Amino acid sequence: MDQLISSDTTSDLDKIHANDLEQFVTFVVNGQLFGVPVLQVQDILRTEDIARVPLAPPEVRGSINLRGRIVTVIDVRIRLGLPKAEDNQQGMGVTVEQQNDLYTLLVDEIGEVLSLPSTDREKVPGTLNPAWRDFACGIFQLEKQLMVVLDIDRLLRKHSATNTGNGAPN
Repeated sequence: MDQLISSDTTSDLDKIHANDLEQFVTFVVNGQLFGVPVLQVQDILRTEDIARVPLAPPEVRGSINLRGRIVTVIDVRIRLGLPKAEDNQQGMGVTVEQQNDLYTLLVDEIGEVLSLPSTDREKVPGTLNPAWRDFACGIFQLEKQLMVVLDIDRLLRKHSATNTGNGAPN
């Protein structure tokens, strides 16, 4: 009977510890590591055949067709106030959903999926690049680098507000 109780207790502890982990899809933009919650990511893809959208805001690279759905491609470099990538640089796309619309975030390269303890998440420091602070919801200090956790809703808010025509966030 004692073994059964300790076995159940161990199982419960494992579940508790597993729930304390956050999983992120990571990507690199201009040498900086960023992460977004894995549950928000719909797809990872090569961004080919991007159709330009006339009169679109600068961060809107264009649109793509993803399995029959039109997806807006957002250049994360421009959105974060970074220099534009060289024309010959082939980017990757991280497709996310926001308010029933799909967006592909154009990034330099895809990293790995990281599972990190929630307790290791830190608040956004005041020393973080001011252009990024509005879009970040935390950081993780990893062994050799800092990972900035992006808030997808805030990252896309300006674009969504621009599309509504009234300037108010959706």
